[in-house]
Amino acid sequence: MTDRRRTPANTRVALSGLRGTLEGVAFTDGTPAQIRVPVADLCATPQGARDRQCLYGEAVTVIETRDGWCFVKAAKDGYVGYLRETALTSPPIAPPTHWLSAPASHLYDAPDFKSPDRATLSFGSRLTVTGTTGRFFETPDGFLPAVHARPLGDPLHDPAEIATRFLGAPYLWGGNSVFGIDCSGLVQAVLTATGQSCPGDTDMQEAELGTPLAPATAPARNDLLFWKGHVALVLDEETMIHANVHHMAVARDNISAAISRIKAQGDGPVTSHKRLFPAES
Repeated sequence: MTDRRRTPANTRVALSGLRGTLEGVAFTDGTPAQIRVPVADLCATPQGARDRQCLYGEAVTVIETRDGWCFVKAAKDGYVGYLRETALTSPPIAPPTHWLSAPASHLYDAPDFKSPDRATLSFGSRLTVTGTTGRFFETPDGFLPAVHARPLGDPLHDPAEIATRFLGAPYLWGGNSVFGIDCSGLVQAVLTATGQSCPGDTDMQEAELGTPLAPATAPARNDLLFWKGHVALVLDEETMIHANVHHMAVARDNISAAISRIKAQGDGPVTSHKRLFPAES
């Protein structure tokens, strides 16, 4: 069965790569565009439910624009959906050069932390740095504290440490930012920050990430634990971190207690235990 979340086609139009597999639609190569708001909901249908989110500076391919909505394919994970046309600029202003590695930051009017702030950005946002003034990077949309950003191609290396930067972030179904995030959004954010490709939803992550381990295997740092519709990242043999409804936030949890609680509330047992990296000796 075709997964509509990764199929760049609707009932009217499709990307050219699907030519020969679909009938009754127009084909297009699409138009490059860039997210120009701090966070944009990527919806299943125009004005429909949020599937995921795209962040400032991220690239998308616009497949169709209709009635104020753009049907797009996100560059970071191939996810397909609808964004409000006002969230985008096309063509992109400039290729990103940096990414936001602080949990959040501000774009300012001037290279001065006392100047008015123009926007608040989340971890993972893409930035186009055009110059440096003192302790600030200059971008097309304002000045950002240079300490908050890293060059593209300069990843972080420990997913568990990155995840702790989100502690206390509110839970949001389909969220991908520090302003609101869900379990799979957290995993995607931290793995993307290490330079790894990561799909957007829990079922995709369980199918595509890591090496499966036997049920009796002791958890190790940076392992992933999956339930039906849920995922957590292991901090140590006894502790995990996850965005969850019980805390309505990103929180640390005792692994044994969380497994018992999740099963008791009717969401079943752990369905798989995956290892992203070899355990440290």
